[in-house]
Amino acid sequence: MIYDLLLPSKIIFGVGRRAESGQLIRQIARRAIVISGSRKLQDNGLLSEIINGLESSGVTVIASQTISREPTTTDVDNFTLNFRTKINFDNNLDDLIIIAIGGGAAIDLAKSVAAMIPQQNGESESTIKNYLEGVGTGLKLTTQPLLVAAIPTTAGTGAEATKNAVISSSDSDVTAGFKPFKKSLRDEKLLPRLIIIDPELTLSCPKKITAESGMDAVTQLFESYVSKRRQPFTDALIEQGLLLAFEALPKLNDNPNDIESRCKMSHAALLSGISLANAGLGMAHGIAPALGIYCGVTHGAACALLLPTTLKVNADVCEEKYARLGRLILKLDQNVSNKIATKELIEHVELLCDQLEVSRKLSDLNIDKNMIPTIAKNSKGSSMSGNPKDLSEQDVVEILKSIE
Repeated sequence: MIYDLLLPSKIIFGVGRRAESGQLIRQIARRAIVISGSRKLQDNGLLSEIINGLESSGVTVIASQTISREPTTTDVDNFTLNFRTKINFDNNLDDLIIIAIGGGAAIDLAKSVAAMIPQQNGESESTIKNYLEGVGTGLKLTTQPLLVAAIPTTAGTGAEATKNAVISSSDSDVTAGFKPFKKSLRDEKLLPRLIIIDPELTLSCPKKITAESGMDAVTQLFESYVSKRRQPFTDALIEQGLLLAFEALPKLNDNPNDIESRCKMSHAALLSGISLANAGLGMAHGIAPALGIYCGVTHGAACALLLPTTLKVNADVCEEKYARLGRLILKLDQNVSNKIATKELIEHVELLCDQLEVSRKLSDLNIDKNMIPTIAKNSKGSSMSGNPKDLSEQDVVEILKSIE
């Protein structure tokens, strides 16, 4: 047995544990920049609560800014330039930390800015584009990024436990001649130093976001389980994550304030992030960026749309592993054939999608069928290359036509 394993340095998990943020961060930093992902955090006082806790613990917050969308290259560049004016580069940066409080967008932005602030010090090619996979000049991170702490407020992306940050093209990129893109800044140095997961912070998530972000986590767990880059270590994490998610999501759909189910989904999302960081993804995450770029579909909605079809497409080459999950999740008799167990698992996923009222067809998301060739052409990259079955561009066209 051979595997590599990448894990966060420290994870703090539990209801109410955001109260420990100041003390925990003070152990590794004296100054902080805060990036938050929702104005609700300001409105309900949670952001002030966390910032006050930092300052009372002796951590000076030198800047704070909010983002309410998936980050673009312009966002990263502007946030980086703004924060650099707040930093004294004559001093050592080892005492400075960037704290992300929000969903995947805030965490991805924080990781990117943490990487770019020291890279830009005296460097001419300063835009994040030059560091993204397959976009700019192919620069690599040569200087250690600033420390990052992640405090997620959604249960879905698992970005708190991953080594990449997803960044989209801006209008200025397209004007400058770039094709629209959604690409990763990827480096093991991007893994947050500290993760504080307080499931209470997810209580403010609307029903739709809870469902779609939850299906993102479920999709990540399924895809990491059968990816070409799968690792034996992550199988147990994935199995636990799926058991928890299938139990929690229907309950949260009926009662968003069910804190026990919020805990289970936050844990499942964390496990999905650890799993994808070590085992990769597949078809659904290969297509999802193109749906976001060209059709404005949110990442969670794209994953929810594509998961049942992804399972069906890969069923003939993943039957044994899918059958294992079917027996585990549905408590099927161990003597049930792999084919039947796989069939019942996929039907159970479709039932969950219906319970959560997520979109099942491209038309549900107002996607014109004439966009299918463009989506298929741009459904390539790291995630698609990890899919257990090789798929051509024409294969993707036919798959998308099947869910028009």
